[in-house]
Amino acid sequence: MCFCCSKFSMPEVYKPAPVGNYEQASLCRIPGLCLNFFLLELNDVAIFIFRFAGMGNLIKVLTRDIDHNAAHFFLDFENAQPTESEKEIYNQVNVVLKDAEGILEDLQSYRGAGHEIREAIQHPADEKLQEKAWGAVVPLVGKLKTFYEFSQRLEAALRGLLGALTSTPYSPTQHLEREQALAKQFAEILHFTLRFDELKMTNPAIQNDFSYYRRTLSRMRINNVPAEGENEVNNELANRMSLFYAEATPMLKTLSDATTKFVSENKNLPIENTTDCLSTMASVCRVMLETPEYRSRFTNEETVSFCLRVMVGVIILYDHVHPVGAFAKTSKIDMKGCIKVLKDQPPNSVEGLLNALRYTTKHLNDETTSKQIKSMLQ
Repeated sequence: MCFCCSKFSMPEVYKPAPVGNYEQASLCRIPGLCLNFFLLELNDVAIFIFRFAGMGNLIKVLTRDIDHNAAHFFLDFENAQPTESEKEIYNQVNVVLKDAEGILEDLQSYRGAGHEIREAIQHPADEKLQEKAWGAVVPLVGKLKTFYEFSQRLEAALRGLLGALTSTPYSPTQHLEREQALAKQFAEILHFTLRFDELKMTNPAIQNDFSYYRRTLSRMRINNVPAEGENEVNNELANRMSLFYAEATPMLKTLSDATTKFVSENKNLPIENTTDCLSTMASVCRVMLETPEYRSRFTNEETVSFCLRVMVGVIILYDHVHPVGAFAKTSKIDMKGCIKVLKDQPPNSVEGLLNALRYTTKHLNDETTSKQIKSMLQ
């Protein structure tokens, strides 16, 4: 006998009886357990709820989206303007972001001093070639210094945005929807980060130039030769720059470290406030890209690629910051949905982003990552 509804257990489904706006059916199939089934129509969305007798626990098992923290709203990356409450942080971050495009242009045009360095190495006794190589490298190292210093400014900007977008009493979804200008700036930082790291990874001249600079500078010191440019990049700064450029994705590492530091310095703020901010941003981008009525509101064709890049950037950042990463079953990011959105684009436009997920994430190859996700990224 089923103790919760006093009916004899049997393989029988009792006919539904109306209960208010619900239809209720008692399914007594297992002795000692009564399972009541409810069906609710809400905005043309079927929500099925199961209640286990004696537990009083309602479990939502199906909605319009099994949402992984999905947020169904349009984030206006093209036209968002700061409200009065956003302006202070917005203006601080804007001072940094206005220099971002110039940094990318300088990095894209960076050609290196490979020829001069090879000539100097092949002819070590030729002083003119040594001077020529040094003269070519010094201004380039000045550029590398500018890139590194910008990463420090970007780190400070990110931490300011995180403080605004994770503060109580609002949820991450409420913050992103209410403070769209700050959300847009957060997206622009992620967009810049992926573009910078893509350019850096495809330009081996950067590390070659800097290595030659440090070797030559060390030799000059040993020989007590005054070195032009030494004051610009002293030994301490050179060490920090060396660590920065040794990373495959230095700007992403900067953001990852900044986010981790933000969490550790704000112990009164649950880590979920920060990781949920990241997962919500990923969900917003995915939903906008896969929902025709949202996507049709983009007036600039570049917004689609911007949105794709931001989605991938925030996934990678989440994977580096969250203890179990973006690929675990418990992740609040719908990785299968995000990968599908990427694969629905023209292949030549997203291969770099798929490679970023393959090679710059932290947890993809963990045992907790499903075979299906691994297969989707092969």
